[in-house]
Amino acid sequence: MSLLEVRDVEVRFRSRSRGAVRAVDGVSLTVERGQVVGLVGESGCGKSSLARAVVGLEHVSAGQVLLDGAPVAPLGWRRRTAHDVRLQMVFQNPYGSLNPRRTIGSQLRDGLRTPAGAADPAGEVRRLLDLVGLDAEAAERYPHQFSGGQRQRVVIARALAADPDVLVADEPVTALDASSQAQVVNLLVRLVDELGLGMLFISHDLALVREIADVTAVMYLGRIVEAGPTAQVWSSPQHPYTRALIDALPRISAAPTLPVSLLGEVPDAARIPVGCRFRPRCPHAMDVCRTDPPVVQLGAQWSACWLPAHGATPTTTQDTAGVSAGTTEGRA
Repeated sequence: MSLLEVRDVEVRFRSRSRGAVRAVDGVSLTVERGQVVGLVGESGCGKSSLARAVVGLEHVSAGQVLLDGAPVAPLGWRRRTAHDVRLQMVFQNPYGSLNPRRTIGSQLRDGLRTPAGAADPAGEVRRLLDLVGLDAEAAERYPHQFSGGQRQRVVIARALAADPDVLVADEPVTALDASSQAQVVNLLVRLVDELGLGMLFISHDLALVREIADVTAVMYLGRIVEAGPTAQVWSSPQHPYTRALIDALPRISAAPTLPVSLLGEVPDAARIPVGCRFRPRCPHAMDVCRTDPPVVQLGAQWSACWLPAHGATPTTTQDTAGVSAGTTEGRA
């Protein structure tokens, strides 16, 4: 049994102007104790909707989220159960995650649920601050007195106050400068190792996920299109979307080159293309791609694409300037 298991989760919204929006459409993944699972994809692919559904902040239209085999209930207006608080989230924006009118110490005490924390809340606050590399004096300060990186450390400390088993980090370093990003990422990886946590790390930066994740899942338009051990996904991508994300990364080389941009944008989740969802932007699109692609398993790695099903692999997108920007077609 996996520590965290996401089974065929769907998240759907109703919009007056757009109709039914399928933000997440049948996603399954697992997170084990001591493991970092990276979830990557462009903005608009449904990553944050999935993250919120996993921790119970978003209603799951179909499927299940299980923590240690027991379902995670949506939060609603009730208090979270002792089971559900073992699943904590680190949000993208540290500036919007803390109450500006309360001290850091008071906000950390809100999350304490351990017997030790109840007996000595001040001592537990000091321990949490030490875990994230902040001085004990930080407890008496207010959020505006910290830098962005320090504030994100406080947010991580608050998540740890509930003694969680799993952290869901939704692009936790996007709003930070490069130096602060490195510090926060190293902190998260250290906490996973030292505390035996599982972590679902969500990012649009495949290079960052490559450095920290044991397993990488690539998400496009509400579905995971490729997943497997990070080194294998990086060295031998089987889906053209994964290949395009890799090609879009800046590289240091003797000859000055620019990253290869992926043409077009993620289609509207209310008007999903027929067949393979990446087809309107794919440089390798074939007629058969108008039907749903099969799942092709290559050892521990799998991909939902017709290309590996035909024994081929995606090549670089360097010479795909003529590819359509991708008008979408409604599902028949």
